[in-house]
Amino acid sequence: MSDTEDNRHTSPPPSKKRFIIFASMLALAALYIVVRYVVVMVNPPDTNPFGPRRSFVERGPILDRNGRILAIQTRLGNITLWKPEADDMETLIRELSPVLETPPEVLRDTIEFSYSDFVYLKRRADQSTVKAVEEAKAEGRLRGVGIEPIVGRIYPEKNLASQIIGFVGDDNTGLAGIEYAFDQQLGPNDGSPGGSQIILTIDANVQHILEEIARKTYTENEAEAVMLMAMDPRSGEILGSASIPDFDPNDIRASDERSRMDRPAIWAYEPGSVFKIFSLAALMDSGAIRGNTVFTCNGRYERVTNLGERITIRCLGSHGPVTARDIIIYSCNAGAAYAADRLDAASFYQGLRNFGFGGRTGAGAPGETAGFLRPVERWSERSKPTITMGQEIAVSALQMVQAASAIANDGILIPPKIVSRIVSPDGRSVRPYESGQAVRILDSETAQAIRSYMVDVTSGIGTGWRANVEDLSLAVKTGTAQLIDSSTGAYSDEDFIASCIALLPAESPSLVLYLVIVKPKSEYLGGRIAAPPIREAAEALVDYLGIPRGRNPQISHSGEVSITANPAAAIGETMPDLTGYSKRQLLPLILREDIRVEVIGDGWVRRQNPPAGTPVSPGDTVTLELE
Repeated sequence: MSDTEDNRHTSPPPSKKRFIIFASMLALAALYIVVRYVVVMVNPPDTNPFGPRRSFVERGPILDRNGRILAIQTRLGNITLWKPEADDMETLIRELSPVLETPPEVLRDTIEFSYSDFVYLKRRADQSTVKAVEEAKAEGRLRGVGIEPIVGRIYPEKNLASQIIGFVGDDNTGLAGIEYAFDQQLGPNDGSPGGSQIILTIDANVQHILEEIARKTYTENEAEAVMLMAMDPRSGEILGSASIPDFDPNDIRASDERSRMDRPAIWAYEPGSVFKIFSLAALMDSGAIRGNTVFTCNGRYERVTNLGERITIRCLGSHGPVTARDIIIYSCNAGAAYAADRLDAASFYQGLRNFGFGGRTGAGAPGETAGFLRPVERWSERSKPTITMGQEIAVSALQMVQAASAIANDGILIPPKIVSRIVSPDGRSVRPYESGQAVRILDSETAQAIRSYMVDVTSGIGTGWRANVEDLSLAVKTGTAQLIDSSTGAYSDEDFIASCIALLPAESPSLVLYLVIVKPKSEYLGGRIAAPPIREAAEALVDYLGIPRGRNPQISHSGEVSITANPAAAIGETMPDLTGYSKRQLLPLILREDIRVEVIGDGWVRRQNPPAGTPVSPGDTVTLELE
């Protein structure tokens, strides 16, 4: 036998060699991991030979408009258990239950049904809980229980504005709400030791008032959900946005998808008769109808199309001759439908688009819906009269308060916003959040006429008389909408949406309130169950926000109306004295494209630059400071 043959029989095959090499490498890797684990456990952080641990970085806080903390970074702890070290499991469970605020049976199930000897008893425990566990362990109790330090997020106000604020995951990155939408700003970047502060337009006190009223409404009506919003129409700032049911972001695992939903931003629904104020405004502004145009309501709207199809829309009553004012006061379906016949579909569609329907508002809420407004090419013969009364169109609550701003601001639409400004970690840089530009969409006379009709809705003959507030004028519209039955595809006879919108004070609104009750039980008419909570919210917020009371005389008219408004600010070739002008009166200046107008603060003009009498040329900047 040759040497070559001997070597071939005594050497292992190539596959065996590879296996030996692989096994050796695996053994070395396992040894390295064990050594590393032992060294890290024995050595304190500052003497760790494997390098420094990653430094702690601060996630920026979220605050309300007054600086009240709504979300902030903190040190938390996961409470753990190593079962082999536990002496008496029942005693341990009994002692831990009050400390972790967890029922004994829940702890017992968590431990018994764990597939591992290592169990997480409570994640993201706050400092008080961690301290209680530490003290018990120092006394020699709770053997086997450990504390895993983590960096976390706490929400001091718990459920307050929870859907707006959102929450973070275990890795401290945003998963919902403002935490998600502004994750890059809140998280540190560019080597900064901390993230930026997000200042919301939300007022925590207003939010609390709205949530209390919404929760009460939710309970009393056994509803599926309730939304209640408050917005300053002059600036578009959302002062409060309640959505019930809600959740506590400190305990996200105890919540469900329904309670975490930011309904005012992401849920689209048919608004019902509240929508008539926008439909009528679009029709009047186009010139298709006038304030004194008369329609006849005999209890239904009927029309036969060119194809011979008969369209019938029922009304809640037989109102006889009605004008635009009567259509709003009585919420007359037939009158609204006949009014819609006066305008072509394309023009009507554009009028609704001008209000912002069919598009996102850009308020700052993630996942915002654009709603649903089909292109005219996909409309049927029934679409125009049906849309006029708030069906065959889907909106969000944010879109509704945005559209209401145009009625409140004498025709100028102001996009809503939830975020006010972003402040750098060092506090030196402040960047305002821009949600969109103000734009005129209606003549001032149209908006004023619609408001005057809405004032009469609170009278004894209107559907919104239950919203009436003594010594305060409200412009109100109520609504009731049928929901689609998913099983049949037709409108349900049992599921409704009741709603009410209010602008106050009616003469010069500084507050928009909008309430939606989803699937109330028993009573479902908006005038009956949605108007009273609006009254309650108005009473509370008027006092808190300092809105002056004192009802101005209501306007009685048989047709068109002309309301004397405060003079709007205007700048000609020279700068006028604008001292004492309100932000509302300054709105036309903001829309000018030839000069730049910067408005700082709220209230009335106290200082201006340039001073009165100074020549003004295209391209100049005018600064107005309000107090």
